[in-house]
Amino acid sequence: MYNQFVSEAPVRHMYEGRFSMAKGQKPGDSKDDSAKKALAAKEAEQHIDVKTAESELEQDELAAFKAAKRAEEEEGLNRVIRDVTARKTASTAPVSTENFDWEAFDRKGFGEGYSSADREKMLNLYSGTVATVSNSEVVVGKVVGINNRDVILNIGFKSDGLVPLAEFKDMPNLKIGDEVDLFIEERENAMGQLVLSRRKAKLVKGWEYVQTALDKDQVIEGFVKRRTKGGLIVDVFGIEAFLPGSQIDVKPIRDFDIYVNKNIEVKVVKINYTNDNVVVSHKVLIEKDLEQQKAAILTNLDKGQVLEGVIKNMTNFGVFIDLGGVDGLLHITDISWGRISHPEEVLKLDQTVKVVVLDFDQEKKRISLGMKQLTPHPWESLPADIQVGSKVKGKIVNVADYGAFLEIQPGVEGLIHVSEMSWSQHLRNPQDFIKVGDEIEAVVLTIDREERKMSLGMKQLSEDPWTRQEILTKYAVGTVHKGIVRNLTNFGLFLELEEGIDGLVHVSDLSWTKKVKHPSEFIKVGETLEVKVLELDAANRRLALSHKHLEENPWDTFETIFTAGSVHRGTIVNKNDKGMVVELQYGIEGFCSMKNVAKQDGGKAEVGESLDFKVLEFSKEDRRISLSHKATWSTEQDEKPQPQQKKKPESKSKTIANINQQSEKSTLGDLEALSALKEKMSASKNPPAAE
Repeated sequence: MYNQFVSEAPVRHMYEGRFSMAKGQKPGDSKDDSAKKALAAKEAEQHIDVKTAESELEQDELAAFKAAKRAEEEEGLNRVIRDVTARKTASTAPVSTENFDWEAFDRKGFGEGYSSADREKMLNLYSGTVATVSNSEVVVGKVVGINNRDVILNIGFKSDGLVPLAEFKDMPNLKIGDEVDLFIEERENAMGQLVLSRRKAKLVKGWEYVQTALDKDQVIEGFVKRRTKGGLIVDVFGIEAFLPGSQIDVKPIRDFDIYVNKNIEVKVVKINYTNDNVVVSHKVLIEKDLEQQKAAILTNLDKGQVLEGVIKNMTNFGVFIDLGGVDGLLHITDISWGRISHPEEVLKLDQTVKVVVLDFDQEKKRISLGMKQLTPHPWESLPADIQVGSKVKGKIVNVADYGAFLEIQPGVEGLIHVSEMSWSQHLRNPQDFIKVGDEIEAVVLTIDREERKMSLGMKQLSEDPWTRQEILTKYAVGTVHKGIVRNLTNFGLFLELEEGIDGLVHVSDLSWTKKVKHPSEFIKVGETLEVKVLELDAANRRLALSHKHLEENPWDTFETIFTAGSVHRGTIVNKNDKGMVVELQYGIEGFCSMKNVAKQDGGKAEVGESLDFKVLEFSKEDRRISLSHKATWSTEQDEKPQPQQKKKPESKSKTIANINQQSEKSTLGDLEALSALKEKMSASKNPPAAE
């Protein structure tokens, strides 16, 4: 054991030498000479930059500090060595074999000579001076030094750590002895240094504080750093949290900049660790107080109660008014007695207004408000001299498909039906006459003050064209005019000669030669047609017109051309079950039955084919021509129709047919012609009775 102690002596002297050098003691003259030479060299280097010198001085101070710490550690180690040496010296004295500790004698190795009490004492001494730390751990450190660049911190580990001074900008009054949270990035890097970070420690602690605030529903204070799209960025515990614009206050905030660089109390409402997002709210702090105020207001609320509030939001259907903790809706129709398209025409945001409670729902906490109800209804102030037939002026406020609304005064409107806009019988779109904003004059047609309804007319401001004296001469029978086709029906078409003057052209009066089944086969709506007046009935506003009467009846001439037995070239234009319609020269049409259309070669005639046809019968009265192609090549005796033989038994039916044809024209208003036709029909019944 003695040899072991002797072998450890050089180690002890080595540690003592290092300790004396760390304390600044001079081991010899050689070191004094070197110090003087170094001082002389520094004085010679006058050109060294001041900042460089200060930096070197700081490094020297730091090196001296570290050397002092190492010296303290070495002093503790030397103390242990001295204790061991003293125990080993005592063990060389003669010892009685009776009290000899054979267990201690058998121990081998360095440090095995300690008793259990000594070992416990040394363990406590060591563990109390050096702490055990791990990477990525947050610990509390104590400031032991501050320079221009770094802060020196002691965390109880074997060495101190450095943290840039820039990480302590939020602690302008930092001083030695202050304790701060630190994050251990590395216990020992490649240079053997302890790497610490206060910024990361603040983040780790900040997330812990934020989570605690969310779990316990705590109110925390943050600092508004800047505004962003849709809200504000708030610094809470070193973490940038998002404060949405809708969560700033119970009422909409239009200017977020007023909160920037100010402290604000918030609550954490959501944490997203995946995206490192934190959402906070200031609105929830206000809502709790407002709920109590809202309950108190709803309890004392009554219909018809007049309240005062501030407009907090505006939409196209109304405005929301803050009544002091509870919101109510003022619908656009309850703002003014007059018609408005948007509330901003009469109201502004943040404006204080008086409203009346129209209705409220205690369960849904909805309040309906009115503002126009605070003023008398405009119908009550409508002048008494406005009666049926009175002329009024106003502005068009709305145009619909069926008419337009004329505002005589705010809140008093009258309807102008589209039929009352023009004397024309053809209804058109009201926008063809007027548009919103037009100021016009109208005549009162009906008025009901109790129901608050009024009907107006525009056409009454001008003379009715049917009552003019010149109507009888201008549209006398036989005069020729041009008009626009306005409407087509199964029995004819309506022609507008001028505004308010319409006439009927019967389908049978469109052409002498063609049999028109529907007016659409002859003309289209909107086209111009020249006509001749057949009949005028100004009292009943009826005008009978004809297009075919512009020329003489060609059937008088056709009677001499298409004589029975004559052959003519014709084209088949239509085909049906009974036969074919053939177009002859001059555009006149005839009819050929199916048995008379047979071809000589046995083939079938088709539409569009041109063939020779023989006239079997020509009827001027009925405007009918019977044809036969078979008669042009067959020697068989033609089965000609015998109108003379058929005329006697069918004279009654023919007369009735003529009466029916004439009666179609009688619908135009000629009552005298209708009476004459009835007399003819009665007379036609007597001759057969006489026979």
